[in-house]
Amino acid sequence: MSSDDKKLIALRQKITESLRIQRDSSEAVPYIDASNILGDVCARQNHAIFARRGCGKTLLLHHSSRSVDHSVRTVYLNCEDFKRHSFPNVLIEILDALFRELEGHLTGWFGRKKRSRDLVRHIRDELAKLRVSDDALEESVKNTSSSEQNSSNETSIGASIHSINAKIGETIGSKSKTEIERSYKIRSDKLRELDMWLPRLKEQVREFFQISSAVKAVFLQIDDLYHLRKVDQPFVIDYIHRLCKDVPLYFKIATLRHASSLYVDRDGQPIGAQERHDYQPINIDYTFADFSRTRDQNRRIFHEFGKLVGLDSKQVDELFKGEGFDRLVMAGGGVPRDTLSLFLEVLSTVRANGGDRIGKDDVRVMSRSNFERRIEELKQDSEGGEQDVLMRGIYALRTFCLTKKSNAFVIPEQALQQRDDFRELINRLLDYRIIHNAGAAITHKSQAGTYQAFSIDIGCYAHLRKLDGRFNELNLADRDAKEKLRSAPVFGPGDYESILQAAPQNVEAALLEDIAA
Repeated sequence: MSSDDKKLIALRQKITESLRIQRDSSEAVPYIDASNILGDVCARQNHAIFARRGCGKTLLLHHSSRSVDHSVRTVYLNCEDFKRHSFPNVLIEILDALFRELEGHLTGWFGRKKRSRDLVRHIRDELAKLRVSDDALEESVKNTSSSEQNSSNETSIGASIHSINAKIGETIGSKSKTEIERSYKIRSDKLRELDMWLPRLKEQVREFFQISSAVKAVFLQIDDLYHLRKVDQPFVIDYIHRLCKDVPLYFKIATLRHASSLYVDRDGQPIGAQERHDYQPINIDYTFADFSRTRDQNRRIFHEFGKLVGLDSKQVDELFKGEGFDRLVMAGGGVPRDTLSLFLEVLSTVRANGGDRIGKDDVRVMSRSNFERRIEELKQDSEGGEQDVLMRGIYALRTFCLTKKSNAFVIPEQALQQRDDFRELINRLLDYRIIHNAGAAITHKSQAGTYQAFSIDIGCYAHLRKLDGRFNELNLADRDAKEKLRSAPVFGPGDYESILQAAPQNVEAALLEDIAA
């Protein structure tokens, strides 16, 4: 085995191990910081980090933990650990996890001080009492939620186009306010206890820091907030925000923007944390609105992995031929984890067939399985009624693009502004990388108004073995891509509704059948 082959095997292993960033990994991959984002995250300020899955939110949190000032400590919590919990017990679990972490690091962070140990022990005892209270009330909440879910599933069967459209608003949009109202009323007793305890808790936290001579601040890193029920999120954030206010605690939330609700207005009373007032947003997503920037960021990541195993930038670039790397970035939606994962899959196939370099057609063929994984991810994350709406949205957009023979399309800004349900559907499909942002404030050559531009995932049309004459793929890497987008077909609510009228009852089966064809 040659030296280069050994390095390639090492590259595959290093990428494979890094696809899912684990806490306290022995050889951490550095965060590739192109915009001084790391400096912002390390500042003593509340932040919410937004990006699609796989863009490096978790990596940024872990990397920042190694980069903060020596007087700052970080506590990392992943909300996936709490996704089966309902509110307010989920808040109690998060608070207990925070103080359990502090308790575990007392000696190293705060020294051997009995008062510090007593304070943390007392706080955790109080949380334990709250956790076991109101068990009967908790059960009734679960039953109510289950009943609503069953009702939603039943009404989706055999629904007409009118009821489908109504359900979009119910499931993704307007229903949230009703659920939040109900959640707040049912759980008010336990919430009242937490609220009454908060001033005393903050006094104990202040005393905790006054005792310490080394630690002056703690960053509470809350990863993957979107795993919590959306109606519960603003209440969780509201309490954490109030806990952090005027004490040396700062929250760093990482989540999907359109799957998150950090702030709601309840009868004129703000619940949660408001963007730019209570926290600063940080967007680490790279989209096709600036394809060259997104491609270059992904290339830097590949070069960094190459460096870790002794491959220089030129050797990494030589793993691709022609437009192979551009196509890989397109198929990955610009998301680093998707791009890296697809690279491993395509490289294995190419080498098994006797090749040694990845071309654009190699990527297109393998992008089908990537698309199937995204659908599966969507199904796992979304709730019953929402899942049906999202699957129908994918079917409608894919049918539209195949009919128009174009991977690119534009949506009128007016439709996105006036139709909350339609906008929310598009945003959720962006989150799941089914469609990709390709530009904003675009004018169309044949129609008035301004438009947002999108491209549908390559996996949606990968089954077309030959595109010539059957499909016109707009290459977003081309210099004139922005100009070509001005001639892209226009997709609006009317097109969506028209396509769904002729949709089969089982749209998921139809989607996967076509992809495998």
